[in-house]
Amino acid sequence: MIEAGSRAFWRATLALCLGSVMIFANVYVTQPLLPMIAESFGISPLQAGWSFTVTTLTLGLSLLFYGPLSDALGRRGIILLSMGGAALTTLALSQADSYAMLLGLRALQGAFLGGLPAIAIAYMGDEFDRKALMLAVGFYISGNTLGGVGGRLVGGFVGDSYGWPQAFLVMAAISLVLLGLVIWLLPASSGFSPRALRPRIMLRDLAGHLRNPLLLGAYLVGGLNFFIFINQYSYATFMLADEPYGLSAKFLGMLFLTYLSGTLGSALSGRAAQHLPQPVCLMIGIVLLMLGSTVTLIPTLPAIVVGFLINSFGFFFAHSTASSWVSRHAEQARASASSLYLLFYYLGASCGGFYLAPFWHAHGWTGVIAASLAVFCLTLWISFLLLRAERRRPVLA
Repeated sequence: MIEAGSRAFWRATLALCLGSVMIFANVYVTQPLLPMIAESFGISPLQAGWSFTVTTLTLGLSLLFYGPLSDALGRRGIILLSMGGAALTTLALSQADSYAMLLGLRALQGAFLGGLPAIAIAYMGDEFDRKALMLAVGFYISGNTLGGVGGRLVGGFVGDSYGWPQAFLVMAAISLVLLGLVIWLLPASSGFSPRALRPRIMLRDLAGHLRNPLLLGAYLVGGLNFFIFINQYSYATFMLADEPYGLSAKFLGMLFLTYLSGTLGSALSGRAAQHLPQPVCLMIGIVLLMLGSTVTLIPTLPAIVVGFLINSFGFFFAHSTASSWVSRHAEQARASASSLYLLFYYLGASCGGFYLAPFWHAHGWTGVIAASLAVFCLTLWISFLLLRAERRRPVLA
C-alpha cells in the first residue's frame, strides 16, 4: 500500500490532481463562450447552453458504467484511455463547422470525461493506506475546483482574443500535456483485484438506494441545487454580456473566480457537521444560496459578484454535506450509492437550463432568480424532511 508522504504517494496524488484539472477544465470551458457560440451559429441562449448541458448529461450517465467496468478490467488503463479520448475530442471540437457537429462532439466528450471521476476514488482505495487516502482525496477535490475555474478562464481569455474554435484548440493542447504527465506519474495498479461484471447485482443495488428515503432525499437536494446553481452562471453570462455591463468573454471567464469561495464552503461543512445535524447544514447552505441569488438582483457588477461568492460558498457547503450524508447512510454498496448521487448531480446540471429558459425569456434575470428561489424552497423542505426522518431512524456508521 502507498503510504502518506512517500514518493509514490506524491506521484500518484499529483497525477490524479492533474487529471482532475484536465477533466473539469474541459467540462466547463464552454460556459464563458456561450454568448459567442450563440452569435456564431445564430441560435438562442437556451440552444447555446446545450453545448454545456449535453456534456454534463453524458458524463453523468457514463458514471454508472465506468465503475463496474473498472472493477473488471482495471483502473489505470481506463483512466488513461478515457482522458485520451476526451483530449482528442477537444481537438476535434476546434474544427466543428456546424452546431450539430459541436453538440455531437460535446456529447462524446462527456462520455469520455466520466472515466476519471468514476474511478479515481476507487483507485486510491486500492492503492493507498487509510491516512494517505484521506490526504489524497482532499487534494483531488481541489483539482476539481481548479480545473473548473481554469477551463473557464482559458475559454474566456482565448475566446475573447482569438475566437471560440481557438479556445478549444488551446484546451486540447493543455489536455494533451496533462495527459502526458498523468501517464508518466500515475503508478501501475498493485492492489487491484478484478471482479466479474454482474449487471444484475448492480441494478439491485441501485434500486435499493432509490428505495432508501434518506438517500433519495439527498439525491434530490444535491441534484436540484446544482440544477439551479450551475445554470445561473450560464444565464449570467448573457446578462453580463448585454448592456449596461457589456462584458467580453475574457471578463465573463473571470466571473467564475467566484467559484473559489466554494473551496472554503466545502472545508467548513465538515467542521459544521461535527456540531450540527447534517440536514441542518444542508439547510444553512440552501439559505445562503437563496441569499446570494437575491443579492444578484442588485443591478451593479460588485453586488452581482458578491452574490455569486455567497452562492458558491452555500452551494459547496450543501454539496459536501450531501455527499458525506450519502456515504454515511448507504446500507450497502456505498460506491454505487455515491455514483448515483453524482448521476443526479450531473442530470440536474443538464436539465436546469431548460427549466430557467422560459423565465429568462419572459422576465430576464429577475425571472431566473424567482424560478431559482422556488426550487431552493423545495430543497429546503426536503432537507427538513431528512432531519425528521433521521431522528426516527438509527444512523449507520
